[in-house]
Amino acid sequence: MTKLASVLVPCRDRDRDRDRLIVALDVPTLEAARALTDTLGDSVNFYKIGLELLVDGGLDLAQQLKRDGRSVFLDMKFLDIGNTVEKAVANVARLGLDFLTVHGSDRKTLDAAVRGRGDNDLKLLAVTVLTSLDKADLVQQGITDMTPGELVLQRAKMAKAAGFDGVIASGNEAAAIRKAGGDSFLIVTPGIRLAGDDPKDQSRAMTPAKATENGADYLVVGRPITQAPDPKAAAERFEAEIRAAKTS
Repeated sequence: MTKLASVLVPCRDRDRDRDRLIVALDVPTLEAARALTDTLGDSVNFYKIGLELLVDGGLDLAQQLKRDGRSVFLDMKFLDIGNTVEKAVANVARLGLDFLTVHGSDRKTLDAAVRGRGDNDLKLLAVTVLTSLDKADLVQQGITDMTPGELVLQRAKMAKAAGFDGVIASGNEAAAIRKAGGDSFLIVTPGIRLAGDDPKDQSRAMTPAKATENGADYLVVGRPITQAPDPKAAAERFEAEIRAAKTS
């Protein structure tokens, strides 16, 4: 989609198919993360840093990656009282990163995040329903009258109304979100697996090709790349499938 050029900070020799792949640095230590980015080299332009790595120097790594010309997605999944969310988002905005996640469960939290971001270029993404959850999990939460897909769409519409830039959602819901949110609304999809791969703890997994065809702008891939015998080759396989889907 044409909006990619305006969303990301320009980078030397940037390749848009690599931009669409976000590698999740879900590793336990800063040393492991740095070793992985060294291994991946120029094959990956975009990284996600989440809770596991954040408590072991993840913010320092995020800023280093930005200095190196990479794009960085900070997966904080903020959810707290409005005052706390607003101030936390304001602090993140000052770091100069690209994406930040906030739980999209209620309008107070979303509105607080938008206030905290202000006029900064940081893109806010609402977490709709985790791709590890299914209908039975929603029932345990007391949500008995909606399927995961229905809840995702409801929260996506709420996020757009609040002024968010996009959502985190599985590829199963991407087409409906695209129809409701329009072309400029970002869809970032985790739970991505190649055909035949073990989905592990992902209840609503999808292949890169299918998620891309359904309308996802960015695909987040962690263990299938980070735990592969050859992470660089694995990343290139995902990029090739994304490229094929975009040109088909």
